Amino acid sequence: MTFKCAAVDVPYGGAKAGIKIDPRKYSLLELEKITRKFALELIKKGFLSPGVDVPAPDMGTGEREMAWMMDTYSKTLGYQDMNSHGCVTGKPINQGGIHGRGSATGRGVFHATEHFMDNECYMEFLSMKPGIKDKTFILQGYGNVGSHTHRYYHRAGAKCIGSIVGFPGAKKYDGDLFEHECDILVPAAKEK
Repeated sequence: MTFKCAAVDVPYGGAKAGIKIDPRKYSLLELEKITRKFALELIKKGFLSPGVDVPAPDMGTGEREMAWMMDTYSKTLGYQDMNSHGCVTGKPINQGGIHGRGSATGRGVFHATEHFMDNECYMEFLSMKPGIKDKTFILQGYGNVGSHTHRYYHRAGAKCIGSIVGFPGAKKYDGDLFEHECDILVPAAKEK
């Protein structure tokens, strides 16, 4: 996160944190308690506030968990902070979230690719025409990142030539999909 923020002049450092559990083994109430306890520990250490570290949803978390963390911060240290709701991103719209957050990562993948492929020097070096239109892509994973990336590539005129098993209308490919020739490869599946 530090490098991503620095690259676009956002005045934040960055960190990654997580809780190593299998959420399928816990009830909703237990997950809420675990998430709130995690937020409380971050708050105690000074690692959660709008001006210090702003957690965002990632694998295994979403709007619900961000809302729990925001609520925990707002009811503890954040009660005196007028910007307390800014302590997390990715919260529900009815709690101060923004439209487009769900597709933001996939859109970011698309725009990064678009920026690269619009660069004539890069494309000349690769012996390719600039632009995404008519380029081929292989997409591994069709979740939050992959589904939105696919949509934006498709709208820009790129053609998906490989994806997940069982995709409607797809033909089975014999061999390793990663060895198939394409212009753009998007590894968007979570690691197992």
